[in-house]
Amino acid sequence: MKIKRIMIVDDEVSFTRLLKLSLEQTGQYAVQVENNPHGAVRAARQFLPDLVLMDVMMPGIDGGALAEQFHASAQLEKVPIVFLTAAVKHEEVRARQGQIGGLPFLAKPVDLQEVTRCLQHHLGPAP
Repeated sequence: MKIKRIMIVDDEVSFTRLLKLSLEQTGQYAVQVENNPHGAVRAARQFLPDLVLMDVMMPGIDGGALAEQFHASAQLEKVPIVFLTAAVKHEEVRARQGQIGGLPFLAKPVDLQEVTRCLQHHLGPAP
């Protein structure tokens, strides 16, 4: 069984701690958290995630600009990024099949089932 590597980039420490614990308890994911968005690309180059969950609104840099930095890196350019945001409502995300502007989004607050479905959609079913 290959454990999928998930990176969470979000400045909300309590949110990332809870999501990391919840995902790791499934036994399907190894999770690395980066609460400082300015260190995220460097950390991702070392961790080599299969997917990144990234907040949209963070201090000093927004998720869109950070995603551009990820995709500018040869090591990370093909890593899927799913944005997390409180700026849209769950109903809006559902109505748009999880895509806003052609990019995958999850509305905060997220629940574990929703995140797991999203991960399975992008990475394939759990082994």
